[in-house]
Order: sequence, then C-alpha cells, then structure tokens
Amino acid sequence: MFQFTLRLFEMKSWIARFCLALFFLFSPPFGGKAGAAPALYWLWMSKADGSRICSQAALGEGWRRVAGPFKDGRCRKPA
Repeated sequence: MFQFTLRLFEMKSWIARFCLALFFLFSPPFGGKAGAAPALYWLWMSKADGSRICSQAALGEGWRRVAGPFKDGRCRKPA
C-alpha cells in the first residue's frame, strides 16, 4: 500500500494525476450507492400530562412512542 501511494506522488504527467483525481471523486465508497437517508420522525406522548411531540430521537423514560414513522418534522406525512 505504501509503495502504491508513493508511486502516485511520483507521477510526472498531470493528465494521469487529473484522471486519478476524477476516478476517486466520482467513484462511490465501497463500490455501492453512496448516500444516507434522513432520519424518520416519530410522534411521542408524555406519560405525565399526555402532551404530544414529534421528534427523531427518543425523549426519555417519561415519553412513549404512539405513531410513526413520518417524513416531516410535523408528523403529518407518513413514511
């Protein structure tokens, strides 16, 4: 690996370096689809007073998840 990296820096042709840069720029990591999906939202209800909140993360022991998942932060569009 070290010898390969060393040879890359010894390239005299700017065209070869440019093509190599394009290859690494446009090739997805691990050969698969690159990208992550956004986290989904869930509707949470308070065990104490029954109030409801839309959140992506768990709010703690005083809350229970009552509906979801949703695509938006208002918990209106089902996923």
